[in-house]
Amino acid sequence: MKIAIITETFLPSTDGVVTRLKEAIKYLLAQDHEVVIIAPDLGVKEYEGAIVEGVKPTKVPFYKSKQFSMPQGRVKDLILKHDPDLVHVVNPALVGATGVYYANKLNYPLIASYHTHIPKYLDFYRLYRPLKPLFWWYFRKLHNYADLNLCTSKAIKGELDEKDFHNVHVWDRGVAVDHYHPRHQNEEMRRRLSGNQPDNKLLVFVGRLAAEKEIHKIKPLLDERKDISLAIVGDGPEKEALESTFAGTKTVFTGLLHGEELAQAFSSSDALIFPSVTETLGLVILEAMASGLPVIAAKSGPTMEQVEDGKTGLLFENENTDSLIQAIDRMENEVLYRKLCRHAREEAERHSWQKPSEQILNFYYQTLEVYQKNLTNPSTKKSKKVKATE
Repeated sequence: MKIAIITETFLPSTDGVVTRLKEAIKYLLAQDHEVVIIAPDLGVKEYEGAIVEGVKPTKVPFYKSKQFSMPQGRVKDLILKHDPDLVHVVNPALVGATGVYYANKLNYPLIASYHTHIPKYLDFYRLYRPLKPLFWWYFRKLHNYADLNLCTSKAIKGELDEKDFHNVHVWDRGVAVDHYHPRHQNEEMRRRLSGNQPDNKLLVFVGRLAAEKEIHKIKPLLDERKDISLAIVGDGPEKEALESTFAGTKTVFTGLLHGEELAQAFSSSDALIFPSVTETLGLVILEAMASGLPVIAAKSGPTMEQVEDGKTGLLFENENTDSLIQAIDRMENEVLYRKLCRHAREEAERHSWQKPSEQILNFYYQTLEVYQKNLTNPSTKKSKKVKATE
């Protein structure tokens, strides 16, 4: 099978979407399928042997720290050039919208996957907040061109179902359990992350530094507890604002970390702190768990699917500093803390990338099977109701 993956983000960007795509692509190639990636042209021409076709990128006014590709006719040319058996559009919004349009117009089997909760993000960008109903209409329209839609958690599936997105299924989560592991614990890294105060309780945040990540909610905790250090790992449009917000606290900004350094950052900390309630999943939660790290997370549908309070982590009420402090206080119980670390790793071991990679291939086969059946019956229009097994 030849699959064209059209995505708004790919290498060298690093985020949960790219991580998931990399694992899926490696699996598909290992199963002797052909993959072509159509993505913003940021200099990457191939990945693990798969061709990466770049399309012209540009900076957008609402997110200047990252380049995106606008809708453009080149996508049609690339689809026709490679003539795939199936098109998978990841996070259709800009260039992905062109992918949806031409895949549908040219009558290719089409899967779309929803990874970024942009309508929810608008709550954190005052200028665009009134456009929220329009954004929901736009994304629903794009996704409902697809034969099958995917999302990354049951909570988001429920929300998309309520918004009348058609035929939505959950694409399971996964983690590189061999890469993220407690064995990477490193005293030098702990000193670096804690600002040379390794005896402090060390919390780590890993992710994009953007308003919707709600990182500022951690600040009152640091004002209250002088025995806590915070490491913020990542980069993004809010970096300077956050550096100003956290000035005078025991906070270290590391910038982006990759590979061995990132694995060390997880396993050398005491807990991952996850303040956002806008995520469709949050792959860093599983990466932290695989590192033997409890997760302290604000309650939301997707976080509560992954973090079991008192077993793999501790949950707190969103925007409630007292609730957050209570969660930190519970970590003082050494017996409970050791249990959290052990169960976090055990939970992560249940979620290698093997299952979600097998799952996406099954989604492809099922979509293609229904499409081919419809070709044999000229009176049947292109199906929008592929019955997929989750």
